[in-house]
Amino acid sequence: MPPKLPRSHDDDSFTGNNSDDEDSPINSITSINSLASLLKEKLQSIPSKIKKKPSDYKIRAFVGFLFLCIVFFVGFAYIMYHQQVLARSYFHRIKFNQENRMIKIFNSQNIEILRGHLGSFFGTSEAYDCVGSDEKYDGSICLQWLNGARLYINKEFSYTDEPEVKCYSIRWQALREGVNPTDCFDWSSSTDHWFGGGQFENVTWPLERGTHGFAPFITGDIKKHQWGNALMKYFINSRGSAIIVDNDTPLYVSINNENSRKFCLQAKHDSFGYINHITTYPELNYNICTAINVKLLHSSLSRQSLWDGLKPEDKKTIHSLLSEPVWHISPRWKHELTESMMYNYTEDVIALGFLKQGHVLINEYWQNHTGDFTLDESRFQTLEDKVNIIHRRGFKIVFSIQPFMSTESINFAECVQKRLLISERFSNRTIPALTRYKALPSAGMLDITNNRTVTWLHTKLQKIVNTYKIDAFFLDLGTAYDVPRYYQCERPLINPDEYKTIFVERFEKLISLIGVSSAVSLPRPPIFVSLPPFESSWEAIKNVIPTILSYGVVGYPFLIPGAVGGDIDWPGGDQFVPGSPKISLEQNTTQENDKVLPDKELYLRWLQLATFLPVIKFTHLPSKYNDEQVLEAAKILTSLRQKTVTPLLIKYSSQALDEGLPLIRPLWMLEPNDPAGLVIDDEFSVGEELIVAPILEKGSVFREVYLPPGVWKDGIDESLRKGSRWMHDYRVPLDKVAYFIKMPDNTRF
Repeated sequence: MPPKLPRSHDDDSFTGNNSDDEDSPINSITSINSLASLLKEKLQSIPSKIKKKPSDYKIRAFVGFLFLCIVFFVGFAYIMYHQQVLARSYFHRIKFNQENRMIKIFNSQNIEILRGHLGSFFGTSEAYDCVGSDEKYDGSICLQWLNGARLYINKEFSYTDEPEVKCYSIRWQALREGVNPTDCFDWSSSTDHWFGGGQFENVTWPLERGTHGFAPFITGDIKKHQWGNALMKYFINSRGSAIIVDNDTPLYVSINNENSRKFCLQAKHDSFGYINHITTYPELNYNICTAINVKLLHSSLSRQSLWDGLKPEDKKTIHSLLSEPVWHISPRWKHELTESMMYNYTEDVIALGFLKQGHVLINEYWQNHTGDFTLDESRFQTLEDKVNIIHRRGFKIVFSIQPFMSTESINFAECVQKRLLISERFSNRTIPALTRYKALPSAGMLDITNNRTVTWLHTKLQKIVNTYKIDAFFLDLGTAYDVPRYYQCERPLINPDEYKTIFVERFEKLISLIGVSSAVSLPRPPIFVSLPPFESSWEAIKNVIPTILSYGVVGYPFLIPGAVGGDIDWPGGDQFVPGSPKISLEQNTTQENDKVLPDKELYLRWLQLATFLPVIKFTHLPSKYNDEQVLEAAKILTSLRQKTVTPLLIKYSSQALDEGLPLIRPLWMLEPNDPAGLVIDDEFSVGEELIVAPILEKGSVFREVYLPPGVWKDGIDESLRKGSRWMHDYRVPLDKVAYFIKMPDNTRF
């Protein structure tokens, strides 16, 4: 055995054996110093190692970067899977994500033209395929959500035979109480512009410039309600997509509600507009159509022949309304309307010497009480003789009639007894539902869904025609909100607006009609649709062009604008557009038999605008101003209308009858790819050959004018103007109106 060597303190520090001194302070300091020395040695060796082996750390850095890239791409792929892979393609043009219900519509060039959020009325939940009887087996995609709704998406072939236009149907069914199907479409893009629907409270062109919350899509007075007197469930955007809502849908609409930059459609039952339920729960049914541009799409969807059933005398009436004025005799008070007033008015027209005769429109004051449907003999004792004289002068006589019947009318008791009036809901059918209209504090309303009512009214009107040789009637039907609140007809209505459609359809072949005051469907020509009344103000004249453009786009080609200078106020009425119901009292107004005439400058500018509109309508004659400047302007504008405007109106009326296109058109119907023409709301085109840019500001003789592509002849100085550009500070004196005639394509500039 080898001898044992003596141990030292250093031996213990390296071997780690226990000793009596291992926990001493000296031993601890020695250990710490040793570790510090070792760590310092290692740190000092790192730079040398890096210098010696740089490639190792480059590889490690590359591997780390590659790892981060893999994590990023895996996450990105996961997101794309949920946003794109789950957004399945349907019918080649639709992408729909079942999870978040986002839909994208593409045109034939694979360009996205519409984006929306379907089913925004409920949160995120899983969709299931429909089973059993819920499937339609017609190619529809059917999905169902457990929180109460079912969705069908399919191709639609009934709207147009144009191969470049594709349509798809969207059908929402609510499956329980309290579910109101709602779809919203994105309006956030500054380059997308929307048109259609009709006139609404902001009177904006395009639509996205306005805003309002959810409201029933029914006719009304835009000072009190969201929508105006003529509507159509048709909306179209500048990128080439359109939304057409089914008539049976109980439609609510919102535009940019709460600054959301969205356009929303909602199906909702309520206690007035949609009180009669076609289905147990509300259904939102509409179609989306697409094309490569807005002009092709609109032309294809508007295409409908209106010639069916059109008689030679109907076409003659259309030409007469386009070429001759409408003279609206509309006194403030009933006692003012007499046969002498009618006679003298027509005599004053003839005394002018340059205006054609046209139609003389008499308001409802020809009766003693509204609903009498007989002449007030105390004021019209020899009307037969007066009408003969007026006819020999070349005028036609038109009486306004209404479905409203004053409770003081001689016919009211008879109609109550025979149940010819709309009855009060939840009561005995013999109790009539009452309403108010214009100056009538209390009135019943004829139930036009009742065949006996139609026969009764037709007999009354035919007697007037036979006795007094009246040429035609104008239907003053009011709006949806003029129908009694708790209305009940013999045949249930889809909504209050269906009343006016039924009225027109039942009487258009029984009596001669030239116009209606309100509409939700196109009446058969020669019936024109009237714009709402406009007050006599500079604010109101600015709304004429946006309104007539909107009505033309939604499908009303034949329109009667308001009177030159603004419409006459009604006692108790408040139907003017917009603002106060009273005629504005400008500083230089003129008196006519203690009646206030519109401001002279406003009258002249309004006359210039009206010269180019489908029908020129007068209440105040130019001669009443006793001003040579007004008479001379009226004479020049009359000649311009007869020589230049009327031939174009008659030419394009044939196109309107063939294809349903409007006579007065927005500039984008000339060139759909021109961004400037999409938003201009103070110019318009007569057909495709004449641009009009009237002065609409008080005291102004300059304005900005935009001309679409092409070469145009200036109507003021007859110079040639190149299109696709703005003309700044274009001078338009008070006795002039800015208009431009399209020159042939081969015109050298």
